[in-house]
Amino acid sequence: MTDIFAKYAGLKAAAAGLTAHSPRNPFGVVIDHPVSATIGLIEGRETLLLGTNNYLGLSQSKAAAEAAIETVRHEGVGTTGSRIANGTYALHRKLEARLAEVFRRRHCMVFSTGYQANLGAISALAGKDDILLLDADSHASIYDASRLGYAQVIRFRHNDPADLDKRLSRLKDHQGAKLVVVEGIYSMTGNVAPMREFAEVKKKHGAYLLADEAHSFGVLGENGRGVAERDGCEDDVDFVVGTFSKSLGTVGGYCVSNLDGLELIRLCSRPYMFTASLPPEIIASTLAALDEMQARPELRKQLYANAEQLNHGLHALGLKASPHVSPVVAVTLDNVEQALAFWNRLLDLGVYVNLSLPPATPDEHPLLRCSVMAVHSAQEIDRALAAFAQAKQEILG
Repeated sequence: MTDIFAKYAGLKAAAAGLTAHSPRNPFGVVIDHPVSATIGLIEGRETLLLGTNNYLGLSQSKAAAEAAIETVRHEGVGTTGSRIANGTYALHRKLEARLAEVFRRRHCMVFSTGYQANLGAISALAGKDDILLLDADSHASIYDASRLGYAQVIRFRHNDPADLDKRLSRLKDHQGAKLVVVEGIYSMTGNVAPMREFAEVKKKHGAYLLADEAHSFGVLGENGRGVAERDGCEDDVDFVVGTFSKSLGTVGGYCVSNLDGLELIRLCSRPYMFTASLPPEIIASTLAALDEMQARPELRKQLYANAEQLNHGLHALGLKASPHVSPVVAVTLDNVEQALAFWNRLLDLGVYVNLSLPPATPDEHPLLRCSVMAVHSAQEIDRALAAFAQAKQEILG
């Protein structure tokens, strides 16, 4: 009998090579207990969390926790059905109405995860006669959506409106729809999209624009609506997709739009139609976190200050850090062995960051990916920078 796992022989060898040269599995770290939003118990030690995407620290919101507890008591722990069957509660509709209000859009669909929001929206919007134009550094969920929807896929250079313009110019005679997909903040590098320029290009060619604001919702813009709000081009972004698992600290995803056709997507999006809906306590905690995000705009200001402190501090150490100041701060290293040693040493020193390795990284170089929170203190960021300095001295010299 043929081994069904034989196709993963290369992956098995690569994983074995990593663990053979590391005292711990970098993809198997367990946070035994979150002491707070910024501190977690790892390997029995209190460790500074600098890789959780918990940008506003709302995973530990007392209001969100109380909302979840109260809702469990009254509505149970799950819906046991999809949104088009028995899985739509009044709370789901309430959250969709609130998100539509927040984004100043007419329509909103809530999905069970952020991954499914991209998968469900993009695969249904772009069919076999349409063309998807994707930023080359797009998230895996965007690429997976393109496969599910059967649209022709054209990639353009990362954050390059001129390259998008050139590629759309070649499609002037194409009869199907053209959907451009970009991200607000790119999750690996922290690069920020030039959203206004992309919007101008899409208008020029009669295309649609979808912005994945997963890492920029609650982070950028005067009201936290993301890069499109910051750049003053929200009316030119046709669809906004995002997640609750970053700034709101819960789980789930959404797509908002002013186009009435979005309501049809409820009837043809397979990830929406065939997945159990979010449990009521998650919806309630998300609503509470959304209220807190809106009531505390100072969190965004503190988040930016913290991101600037970490970014500038890493540059001052001579490390190759992100050129954009955003809550995602990536340090690029030369090779996997170097990155693995650096990541392990940081954890030994009590600082947890994400290790990102090729081929998942944009330019085939490994990254130490940090994500900053509004609730990190200046002293905690200084502590992280001190750990980076020590690890750099020991490993890079």
